[in-house]
Amino acid sequence: MKIEKKKVNVGVGFVTGRKNFKNVVKTYVDNWNESGLVDNKKNALHLFVAYDLKYKRTKVSDYKVTDEEILDSVDSAYYLGNSSITNEAQYLVEKKVVTQKEAKLIFGEGYAMKRNAVLYFAIKNKMDYLIFLDDDEYPIANIKINDSIVWKGQEVLSTHINNIKHADMTHGHHCGYISPIPQFDFNDKLSEDEFRIFVESISNDIINWDSIKEKMNDGGVTYADLDIMNSEIIEVVEEVNGMKFISGANLGFNLKNLDKLFPFYNPPGARGEDTFLSTCIGECNIRKVPCYTFHDGFTTYEHLLLGVLPNKLKGMRADSSVITKRFLKASIGWIRYKPLLLYITQRENYEAEIKKMKEDLSNVIPKICNYFGNDEFKDVLKELDFYHEHVEEHYKDFENTKSAWVKVIKFLKTQ
Repeated sequence: MKIEKKKVNVGVGFVTGRKNFKNVVKTYVDNWNESGLVDNKKNALHLFVAYDLKYKRTKVSDYKVTDEEILDSVDSAYYLGNSSITNEAQYLVEKKVVTQKEAKLIFGEGYAMKRNAVLYFAIKNKMDYLIFLDDDEYPIANIKINDSIVWKGQEVLSTHINNIKHADMTHGHHCGYISPIPQFDFNDKLSEDEFRIFVESISNDIINWDSIKEKMNDGGVTYADLDIMNSEIIEVVEEVNGMKFISGANLGFNLKNLDKLFPFYNPPGARGEDTFLSTCIGECNIRKVPCYTFHDGFTTYEHLLLGVLPNKLKGMRADSSVITKRFLKASIGWIRYKPLLLYITQRENYEAEIKKMKEDLSNVIPKICNYFGNDEFKDVLKELDFYHEHVEEHYKDFENTKSAWVKVIKFLKTQ
């Protein structure tokens, strides 16, 4: 579709693998209509959808929007499956922009690579801005007032559009179930201090035990801050330990300065693509904007998309095998990228930090296994050993990904 230069072209990017994707899109389109974005003739909205058919055994039809109301509200929609991404990567190889190996680093298998594909196609199709949204985050905020909940709709897209012109990147706030750490009672099997050691060992520098404990006491729920929403405060994100913290979704990119754009990366089989991007953006102007998304981290509140607003949010207690497995999966995802993060941000202390992690985890993991009644938590130590052994290889891949991205950006500037 032809891009109208006179308009502000805004890409809306999703990396998705869930069957409820169309409901999420419909909710955001309704939200855009309510905020006046669709009727604003200055803006043109374009969908960029990178989908994964393997994640939940879905079909292409689960992602291709056919609802006329939605199609009338957006100017174009791009669907990025494996074949279209592979074809584009091959095109770049044939044009001698990158090598086959470099193309695989940017566009290969993994969550980060799908984000790279969305970013690449948004630039190629001359977007001015790109806003990443997730299929388990909804444009609504839960606010705690006394013992009840008040819900407030969030103008996520318009908030980013209004602020991204003054920044290189914008990211918003999150509420709901943003952490996969469940609520449970400490006892003789597992003390609070032992669990603190486990969480601090597997997580990154941004995780603060006091905030985790507060969330656990609230049943794992994070509530939106009404003062933040009402004050419309824009925060300038400062660098901490070599990182400017951002989130992977509710995240905006200004595509007008291509030299301030960096690729996503994660070690094979790991996550943390937003964390590694945060280590690249020290020279960028990053702003935190006053809009929330509700993170449905346990996928138990999809009915919010249908307008069903509960008066109380359930505590996610560690007495369910589903919730325990979710926490186990998150723990393994965290530990897989922790060695590389330490290698990048604390190189001089890296070996000492790894040694301390191994000692701490060796002491507390038997207690974790006993508490949850799940010996699979022993895999956390095995994963740490593997990703520690391969950290230099992963660091080299990370650096090569950034170098290859520079070549791609240089090529896109000529198109």
